[in-house]
Amino acid sequence: MNFLEEKILEDGVIKEGNILKVDNFLNHQIDVDIIRQIAYEFKRRFRGKQVNKILTIEASGIAIATLLGDLYDVPVVFAKKSQTANSTDDKYVAKAYSFTHKCFNNVFVSRPYLTADDKVLIVDDFLADGQAAKALISLVQQAGGEVVGIGIAIEKGQQQGGAILRGEGYHLESIAIIDSMDYEKQEIIFR
Repeated sequence: MNFLEEKILEDGVIKEGNILKVDNFLNHQIDVDIIRQIAYEFKRRFRGKQVNKILTIEASGIAIATLLGDLYDVPVVFAKKSQTANSTDDKYVAKAYSFTHKCFNNVFVSRPYLTADDKVLIVDDFLADGQAAKALISLVQQAGGEVVGIGIAIEKGQQQGGAILRGEGYHLESIAIIDSMDYEKQEIIFR
């Protein structure tokens, strides 16, 4: 059992509807030590890959991406989910369905921040159906860049996202893969 699986068993809570709540260390309150370990583990697992940009989607992937960007000494870009007054029209846009929020979001990255020269490592906190990852891949492809890998902290292995991405040939690394969860027993089985 690895450090993240241990932390999930220690502090995670299973909610009805196949939802794993880990907001006390990963996606609301951040345990910097766990995020640091995740970043180091991704750096180890993608050793040998040429990376010049880290890409994530707001908001929960930003902490992981930032520490990983520091390790690689490269810029971190995050796809935004909402327009602001200073958003530009010159951007790449993709549609992403959120398993957790049960809605579609148009996500975007301003064109200057993704280019055809970029070798991008995509990172995120969760992978369920793979829609957020597919949107990020689309943004990189629109820019003409290359996705060199996808790093996921927690993959819901009982859902199709990981199998689809691996089947499409992406180098996908998930630190913790959950094969099943039982709400009644509060039991998690890892792959």
